[in-house]
Amino acid sequence: MVVSGITYFIAFLASFLIVYLLIPPFSKLAFKLDFVDKPRKNVERKIHREPIPLTASYAIFIGFFATYLVVSKGISWETGALFAGGVLLLIIGTVDDWYKTKGKDFPALPKLVVQLSAAILVYASGIVFTGFINPFSGDYIVLPVVLQFLLTILWIFGVTTVINFSDGLDGLAGGLSAISATTLFIVAVAMGQTNSAMMAIILLGVTLAYLRFNKPPAKVFMGDAGATFLGFLLAVIALDGAFKQATVLSLFIPILALGVPIFDNLFVVIKRYLQGKPMYQADASQAHYRLLRAGLNTKQALGVLMLLSTCLGLTSIILLLVQV
Repeated sequence: MVVSGITYFIAFLASFLIVYLLIPPFSKLAFKLDFVDKPRKNVERKIHREPIPLTASYAIFIGFFATYLVVSKGISWETGALFAGGVLLLIIGTVDDWYKTKGKDFPALPKLVVQLSAAILVYASGIVFTGFINPFSGDYIVLPVVLQFLLTILWIFGVTTVINFSDGLDGLAGGLSAISATTLFIVAVAMGQTNSAMMAIILLGVTLAYLRFNKPPAKVFMGDAGATFLGFLLAVIALDGAFKQATVLSLFIPILALGVPIFDNLFVVIKRYLQGKPMYQADASQAHYRLLRAGLNTKQALGVLMLLSTCLGLTSIILLLVQV
């Protein structure tokens, strides 16, 4: 299916406007329901000083699917799995965020089960990492089904988690998601993968609209519900697009496109493991906290990480061009 540039632009604009218009009323509702992230004393991760609404996730969810369902012109197994997985993440994320409004921490196990369930839904719908081309023989190597399952689930769960872990600085998770979405859009268009490209451009629209309210100093948060949803979408977009190129070199394209959250949080997880801490135990060991402790302010730390993410995104595009 050929998709024109104007169609991509309309999808981008529609998703942007929906989120931009929905965030203010959802924010007002958050204050009425006391669904806000309150500053917590002696918690290094809580650097804001005023209560912040946690309702941007619902605007993001509505903006993405309202646009995607219209432009996709029909429901498929893949679309259904994406929607169902998104709903699951939104529900468990909302429960987690609600605990945070009460100054409590939600147990990690239910979140783990739900995130894995969302990933399994995607796998069952047929969005799967199946294999790659042998660079020496040119033959396509089909991985065993068990390995296909494990790698697909690990990728979706991993990206969902690292984007969520990165949501600790105003504008960071949204900014990283926007840069990754832009990179994956360019890659998908170059490879003729219209569905992946459409999802990426819609995701770019919703993240940029969110950033209008989340840039420093943030007026709204998306919470775990929104951050896990964005990570989930980015993982599926990569599976449905960049990973289908199937050459060994192309496997690095989505990894580099999501390089900052992936590499930073791999470091964090390894560090927590070596210290005997649970992987999900929140702390202030991510790169943005380290930059703040080094003396940078919020905007400077954000700028450094955005620049690094952009460089990695450009590197992934260069890898694509090398193969053309």
